[in-house]
Amino acid sequence: MYETSGTCSKMIDVTADENNVIQQVFFLGGCNGNLQGISKLVQGQKIDDVLPRLNGIRCGTKGTSCPDQLCRALEQLKAAPVSES
Repeated sequence: MYETSGTCSKMIDVTADENNVIQQVFFLGGCNGNLQGISKLVQGQKIDDVLPRLNGIRCGTKGTSCPDQLCRALEQLKAAPVSES
């Protein structure tokens, strides 16, 4: 879970497989329809393909947006050590 900053959404739960392919994205709060759309569009995409597309998007006068915060969550996920079962 990633705690967002500067957006209407409060948390992002994102998972990726061992190849950094995004499996699921869930936003808590925010504009439900738009965030469901973003979630579906990035599902099945590689993290490295999504980052340059969404990074830096701003919402109005805010310095960030839900897509930009998703990038922060993806960067954190990508940097996390892979746990072996």
